[in-house]
Amino acid sequence: MKLSTKGRYGLRILLDVALHGGEAPRLAREIAASQGISEKYISRLLIALRRAGLVVSVRGAKGGYRLGRFPESITLLDVVEAMEGQISLVACVQKPGLCSKVPTCPARKAWAGVNAKIRVALSETTLAEILKSRERDLDDSSQVEYCI
Repeated sequence: MKLSTKGRYGLRILLDVALHGGEAPRLAREIAASQGISEKYISRLLIALRRAGLVVSVRGAKGGYRLGRFPESITLLDVVEAMEGQISLVACVQKPGLCSKVPTCPARKAWAGVNAKIRVALSETTLAEILKSRERDLDDSSQVEYCI
C-alpha cells in the first residue's frame, strides 16, 4: 500500500489549519503558500476534506477554513480514507462479491487480517498527537549538544 500525494497533502493541510486555529480562518492561498503546493490542487483537496467533515468552510470577507472537529478526534485513518477512499489491500477484502473464490480462499483471510491491522494502526494516531510530536521536536532542536 502506498499513499498518494492526496493522502499526504491532506494531512499537511489539516496540520496547517490546526497550527493556525487560533487565528482567523485559513485561506486556501495561505495554505498553498505555506505548504509549497499549488492553490488549485489545495482547493480540490479541501473539497474532499470538507465532505468528510474534517474542515468546515467559513464564508464571507473573513472566511476560509477551520478544522471541522477537535484535533484529538481526527485520526490518520480519517484523513487517509477521506483522501484515498476506504483502505483495502485487495478488492475482495471490502467487496467479497467480486471474487468467486472468496469462500475457499486462504489468502483472503490473511489479507483481511493485515488490512484490519493497518486500519487499527492508523486509527490510533490523532492529529493532536502529531502536533504534540512537532512541538517536542521543535523544543529538542533548540538544544544543541556537542560531542568532541
